[in-house]
Amino acid sequence: MALRREHKVGPVQLVGRLAAEGIVLPASTIYRILVRHGISRLRDLDVSGEDLREPVVRYEWDRPGDLIHVDVKKIGRIPDGGGWRVHGRGSAQHKATGRAKTAGARAGYVYVHSAVDDHSRLAYSEELLDEKGATAAEFWKRAVKFFRRHGITKIRRVLTDNGSCYRSLLFNAALVRSRSKHKWTRPYRPQTNGKVERYQRTMANEWARSQAWDSNAERAAALPAFLDRYNYARAHTALKGKPPISRLPVSVNNLAA
Repeated sequence: MALRREHKVGPVQLVGRLAAEGIVLPASTIYRILVRHGISRLRDLDVSGEDLREPVVRYEWDRPGDLIHVDVKKIGRIPDGGGWRVHGRGSAQHKATGRAKTAGARAGYVYVHSAVDDHSRLAYSEELLDEKGATAAEFWKRAVKFFRRHGITKIRRVLTDNGSCYRSLLFNAALVRSRSKHKWTRPYRPQTNGKVERYQRTMANEWARSQAWDSNAERAAALPAFLDRYNYARAHTALKGKPPISRLPVSVNNLAA
């Protein structure tokens, strides 16, 4: 129960975490245990303020590249020497950070741009300095190259929210070059872009907040390792316990080696 509450992961992920502690249980048994303790649903853990009780409409495009979900997540920059997660709340470092904020010298933010393939859940992310149109456009160019290396040579549609960077001429020109049709989420409905929203929650739990980092550079350097594990090794509940690479052409599966 402690692993479920701490990491907010489902039965498939709990199988691996329990195995690391020498406890072998199938996902079906873990699910029944979660039901018995009343924490089988995320809303039971109160992990977000959104209303998770409304009916969920699930969909999945048939082929890799049919639809790519794109979004950007703003996260706090970690000061050199570590933030309050390293030194604790009320520590001298934590108080110094508070004084700096009061004086207007904030540590600031970084912006994690992400692209997730709807069919395979293959994901690509970069930590960048802003969420401007030019930045989003350059990110998309690199994302296209990433997907092509994994056998997704044709990206038919790209789904984004209505953020200013995605309305920019530069970003839409980049979509034209990749021959991708731009689709938009419904206003104030992040569920429309749910696969990248869910991916970002996983990324936060298993990368950004997975440990107390000593600096922003240290956290950023750990992002590629998270992506490798997510794409090539991490069991995905929606993929019947397999990683995203399993849904790509056999010819690119050696990328996981």
